[in-house]
Amino acid sequence: MVDHSYADLSLAALYDSLNPWGPGDDFYLDQVMSASSVLDVGCGTGRLLRGARAEGHEGRLMGLEPAAAMLVQARRAEPGVEWVLGDLRTRRWEGHGFDLVVMTGHAFQELLGDEELRAALTAVRTALSPTGRFVFETRNPTARTWETWTPDRVHHATAPDGRQVRVWHEVDGSPVGDRVTFTETYEGGAFAHPQVCRSTLRFLAPDALAGFLDAAGLEVVEQYGDWARGPVTSGSPEIITVARQG
Repeated sequence: MVDHSYADLSLAALYDSLNPWGPGDDFYLDQVMSASSVLDVGCGTGRLLRGARAEGHEGRLMGLEPAAAMLVQARRAEPGVEWVLGDLRTRRWEGHGFDLVVMTGHAFQELLGDEELRAALTAVRTALSPTGRFVFETRNPTARTWETWTPDRVHHATAPDGRQVRVWHEVDGSPVGDRVTFTETYEGGAFAHPQVCRSTLRFLAPDALAGFLDAAGLEVVEQYGDWARGPVTSGSPEIITVARQG
């Protein structure tokens, strides 16, 4: 069992097939196209920044990703983007002045500890220009999305060699505070045996989220409950936040 699905090259190659372009990607692409310089934190395979280049974005685009296997995928496709291996603690960000910093794909929920979260948000603030925006999403805890992560909900992905891979999730016990631990199992394709990965995500409520942002010197400008920009309610699936330096 491994701790992160996409630390492995063969699993990273499945990411885009498992997560096809959708409304969330359209939302973020619109944000990127309106900014002259963009930092994508946890950029994965880099498809958002690749999409921006394909749409004619001519400014500075930087993708930051801690999983080397994911950057292998990104670097194969788009040489016109700065791909950086690491996380927000990798380098000093003062003076970069990005007009936009994004965290997509629920990457924000992988910041588990309070100190880790505070450090990441402080780094975001220092990376922003005075008028820059930080845009990210986290699953709404009151929607209890993890209750749908059951083995009977099987997803299918197509590997680069064309073979099909079955993928399913299973929650590991009950939530502990605001953290949910689960496994992700891959079966088929080139895998001789099922590959089981274990992950933990943090589900912050809106008030707690606002508290962390405020402590880091960031203030909420807009907040949505879905990709159509609906309000955040108890049943909305997402908490999509647009913040700026306070």
